[in-house]
Amino acid sequence: MKRSLLLILFLITHCVYANGTDSLIEKKQVLVAGGAGFLGSHLCKRLLKSGCEVYCLDNLSTGFMRNIKPLLEDPHFHFILQDVCLPVCLDVPFDEIYNLASPASPPHYQSDPVKTFKTNVLGAMNLLELARRTDAKIFQASTSEVYGDPIEHPQKENYWGNVNPIGIRACYDEGKRGAETLYFDYHRQYKTRIKVARIFNTYGPQMEPEDGRVVSNFIMQALEGKPITIYGDGTQTRSFCYVDDMVEAVLRFVATTDAVTGPMNIGNPGEYTVQEIADKVVEFTGTKSEIVYRGLPLDDPKKRRPDISFAKQVLGWQPAIGLDQGLRLTIEFFKTLVPSDDPVAASKSP
Repeated sequence: MKRSLLLILFLITHCVYANGTDSLIEKKQVLVAGGAGFLGSHLCKRLLKSGCEVYCLDNLSTGFMRNIKPLLEDPHFHFILQDVCLPVCLDVPFDEIYNLASPASPPHYQSDPVKTFKTNVLGAMNLLELARRTDAKIFQASTSEVYGDPIEHPQKENYWGNVNPIGIRACYDEGKRGAETLYFDYHRQYKTRIKVARIFNTYGPQMEPEDGRVVSNFIMQALEGKPITIYGDGTQTRSFCYVDDMVEAVLRFVATTDAVTGPMNIGNPGEYTVQEIADKVVEFTGTKSEIVYRGLPLDDPKKRRPDISFAKQVLGWQPAIGLDQGLRLTIEFFKTLVPSDDPVAASKSP
């Protein structure tokens, strides 16, 4: 009898923990809006690995089918081509909803600012309504941009920010701030179970090479042997979090009790100047590209670094991958995207 009980306990323990922290007791129904994007595709992959039934909703405006192509072979992955600005009428009893549906780089969100604002506000409302109907827990990928060009440094969650509400970045900054308002109003009025994360700069494989972000710009320019362009004098600072670390933090946040709503900063507190990033890319790629300087864009933040004390305390999380390691991994991915004649190698020739 005792041996039988021990065997049962072993089997239960083995089934629950055989795959480590990714294992789930029962299959969850999960929706990832913006799942074909950079961060969204990494999240979909991780959720599938953990045993979830994953529904990826994307209109492919800034997401790409190549990001999720390997996932389409999984019978537990479902792709839905839809704009999140339209009501989401899926007859699925979702357990969790992740809202990552928004362009995230300035060139993309400034190209159609009205659409960007609609995506962030109407999209949030449509997904919140879906969460309300299905009693799903819902995650909002907010952004460090809600702090604007911050006066407080580093940025804590109780800082209200310094945002220009009528500037060229406002469609994104204020769109995300408006979405946060909706999330907390739904929580107060309808008891919707929310998780609001303020995500700081994220990088890694599957970034779009033409998205206009610092890391992707510098790496592609270096690999193609083009001048590396710094906007401003290079003294402005940023904090960069590798994508695997970001996904781990998101999943830990969503797994917390309903009492933990956020907002919660998620990012890497390591702070680097843009000049330092450019110098590292030059070193790690071995390019002969020169560094050139252009005017600083309007409303571009001068400093950016998260205070992640809250995430450390509640999630027991902090980034594990440093910038040097993360940049090297990202460079290896981008090398697969450049022509085979290898401009970097050519630039080394006398």
